[in-house]
Amino acid sequence: MSKICTAAQAVAHIKDGDVVASVGVIGWITPDAILRALRQRFDDTQSPRDLTFYFPCGTGDAVGIPGMDHVATEGLMKRIVSGSYVNPTHPETGARPALMTLIQENRIEAYSWPIGASMHWLREVARKSPGYFTRVGLGTYIDPEQTGGRLTTLATEELVRKVQFEGEQLLFYPTWALNTAIIRATASDDLGNLSFEEDPLLSSNIALALAVKACGGKVIAQVKRILPRDSRLAVSTRIPAALVDHIVVDPEQMMVTDIATDAAYLGNQNAPLSSLKRLPQTPAKIIARRAAREVKQHELTIFGFGASSDVPLVMVEDGLITESNIDDYWFTTEHGSFGGIVMNGWQFSANINPRANVDGVTQFDLIDGGLCTFAALAFAQFDANGSVNVSRFGKANPGAGGFIDIAQNAQRLVFTGTFTTGGLKISYTDEAGLKIEREGQSRKFVKQADHITYRLGDGVAKGQNALLITERAVFSVTPEGLVLEEIAPGIDLQREVLDLMDFPPVSIREPLAIMDRALFAEETVHA
Repeated sequence: MSKICTAAQAVAHIKDGDVVASVGVIGWITPDAILRALRQRFDDTQSPRDLTFYFPCGTGDAVGIPGMDHVATEGLMKRIVSGSYVNPTHPETGARPALMTLIQENRIEAYSWPIGASMHWLREVARKSPGYFTRVGLGTYIDPEQTGGRLTTLATEELVRKVQFEGEQLLFYPTWALNTAIIRATASDDLGNLSFEEDPLLSSNIALALAVKACGGKVIAQVKRILPRDSRLAVSTRIPAALVDHIVVDPEQMMVTDIATDAAYLGNQNAPLSSLKRLPQTPAKIIARRAAREVKQHELTIFGFGASSDVPLVMVEDGLITESNIDDYWFTTEHGSFGGIVMNGWQFSANINPRANVDGVTQFDLIDGGLCTFAALAFAQFDANGSVNVSRFGKANPGAGGFIDIAQNAQRLVFTGTFTTGGLKISYTDEAGLKIEREGQSRKFVKQADHITYRLGDGVAKGQNALLITERAVFSVTPEGLVLEEIAPGIDLQREVLDLMDFPPVSIREPLAIMDRALFAEETVHA
C-alpha cells in the first residue's frame, strides 16, 4: 500500500483529544500544507477537537507561511506547548497572529518552554524515560516558583516541576505521549525515506519522528518531490522509511519566507558577500556596529534572533568580514547551521554560505555544554535585580527561544537593544552628534522585569562577562549592578540616559568614554 496521499487523507486519522507535534523554524522546514489541511478539516467538520499541539520552536511566520497559526482556533486547539512563538504584525493589515490573540485573550492553555528543553524532552519521550532533568532555567520564568512556563490562566497543569536530586535543585519535565508528528523534508522515495538536500535546517524532525513512533503514533511527512529509490546516497537520507507513515507532496513548498529556493543556504554554491543586503541606517545598525567590536576570530559565536542577528551583516558591510577571512569567524545559531553569515529577519536561523549543519537536539547539546563561548543576544527589558527579559513584555509573548540555554552557558555575552522602544526616532550629524528626534514610549531599564528570562546578575557573579549595548550608551554588568562605560556623542547624560532608567547605574566610568563616531556614519566603516 502506497504511503503517498493527499494532505486531507494524511490528517484524517487524528482524533479528538490527540497530541499533535510539528516542526518548523519561522518559515524554514514548516509543513504548511498539512497544517492547513488539518485546519480545513476542522472548519468543514468541527473535528478533531480539543487537540494539544507541541511545537519545539516557532513554526511558520504567521504571514506568508502561517504554520502554527493555521491551527490557532478555539475548538481545534485546546493546549499549546511551544519553545517559541511568532509575534509579528502583518505587514499589510497590522494584525497580530491569531495564536497571539488566543493567548492574550486567555482562550487556550498556553505554555512557553525554552527551546533547549523542548528539543531534549523529545529524546526522553523517544527512549521512554520518566522525563527530562536540567539546571537550565532555574530562577527564570520556567521555574515553577515563577510561572512554570504558563502564559494563560487556563494553563493550570504543572508541566515542569522543581525537584531535589542528590542535594541539587533541578527542573524536571515529565514525559507524556505524542500521537502524531507532522514533519517536513525536501524529498522522499515511494517508501518514505526522507532527505533534506534543499533544506538547510534539520531542527527537530528526527527527534519528533523517533518520539512519536516510540509512543505508537503516526508520522506524516511533507516533501517537495518523490525520487526513485536508488537516486540518493543512503547517508543523505536522514529519516528512514520505517519512521514514516504518510507522505504528502507539495511541489510549491517554499524554502523559507520570500525564498522559493536559494542554493547559497546549502553550502555548495556560495553567494558573493557583495550580494548581501545593506542594512538601513537605524538604531539597530549602530548597535550592531558596536557589538561587532566584541566579536573575535576563532571563537564559536552564537547569535540570537532580533537586533543581535544584524551583527554579521554589518561586519560584512563594514569590511570586517571578507571573502578571504570569512572562515576565521565561527558563527552559528540555535538551529544548527555553522559557518558563513548569519542572516536576520525572516531568514534568521540558517546561514548564507554555511560549512556544516547539525540537528536541533545535537545543537542544544553543544550549547548546553558551553561550547558557544561568545553569544550576542537581544534584550527587551533589564531590571534592577540584573534580570533580562525577552520572553514576555507589553502585548508580546514570544517565549524564550534558545535564549536561556545560550545565555546560561556562554562565557562572554553581549545584549543588544535600543534604549527605549515604541516609536524611537534618531538622527545623526558629525557636528551635533546623535539626536533623539522622538523618544520611545516604553522604558527598557525597569525596576522589575515583566518576565525573568535570564538572571544575568547571577551569571556575572559566577564569572560571566557581559555588556549591554544600546544606540546611546554601553554598560558593563557587574555583580553589584550596571556600570555606564560609554555614551554617544551629542547625548545628554542626565536627560537622555539617567532620567530614562528606573534605577541608577552603580557607577559611571571616569572618564566616561564617547562612543566612536564611526559607529554612526552612513558610509561603510572600515575598522
